Amino acid sequence: MEVRLANPRGFCAGVDRAIEIVERALELHGAPVYVLHEIVHNRHVVDDLSRRGVKFIDELSEVPVGSVTIFSAHGVADEVVRAAEERGLRVIDATCPLVTKVHLQAQNYSTKGNELVLIGHPGHPEVEGTRGRIAGPVHVLSTVAEVESLVVRDPDRLAYVTQTTLSIDDTRSVIQALERRFPNIKGPELKDICYATQNRQNAVKRLTAEEHIDVLIVIGSKNSSNSNRLAELGTRSGVRSYLIDHAREIQPEWLVSTNRIGVTAGASAPETLVQQVIERLRELGVKNVLETNGEVETTVFKLPDSLTTS
Repeated sequence: MEVRLANPRGFCAGVDRAIEIVERALELHGAPVYVLHEIVHNRHVVDDLSRRGVKFIDELSEVPVGSVTIFSAHGVADEVVRAAEERGLRVIDATCPLVTKVHLQAQNYSTKGNELVLIGHPGHPEVEGTRGRIAGPVHVLSTVAEVESLVVRDPDRLAYVTQTTLSIDDTRSVIQALERRFPNIKGPELKDICYATQNRQNAVKRLTAEEHIDVLIVIGSKNSSNSNRLAELGTRSGVRSYLIDHAREIQPEWLVSTNRIGVTAGASAPETLVQQVIERLRELGVKNVLETNGEVETTVFKLPDSLTTS
């Protein structure tokens, strides 16, 4: 058996930045540091930071007044920002800059009198944060059927933005449906879609189309949107696909009659987990592990000024 490693895979610039923000905050302020929700959607990352003194909370009311509090990479609603100010919390914002860009786009459309469509999954923290940044009505949808049943005030004053953990491929059919129903709808350019989500999906496409893998293993947590999309993409390509949090979840029967295994990792999964998966696969009979070619990512996001030293 052989393994083909997808490139790119694993941490994106927004996740790198968010985790470094938490680590810097621990160094500067000491434990405990509070994080609203999971800093990124990965069980390994959250557990590791918890052991080092980070407390992950669901409500700001759980944070002692004046404590250092970090907003996760997914972003938060305006009311959360106001609540933190009222409690006198020392806030550090780890929102991914690409998510912040979506917030600004949505606010710009809204202030110009447009009703807003947010293409994304209801209940996802990023979606809830984005809709909480808009004063006017927001329609959250993710399927063509929902587009067909959408009722708006004025079809000529409509705009859309998308959840960053969805790729161009994920949103294409929904955007096309919106443009068919509402020819004057406004939206961001395709280049504004998160680069990391699209790049990781393209890498899986190469594994299935060019590397001819028999099985795809995606490393990522069950609540990670982009990791789920990678596994779904493998399945749609006709490849048996498994989403796992850890190497010990791999079952020997997955590899029966298998010659080539594809391995990738979601944007919030660390490379250490990839290497553990490779070790496990070697135990199960893998002989060769080869890196595939792919898009080289050079994006780096700067840290908040409060965490940088002169």
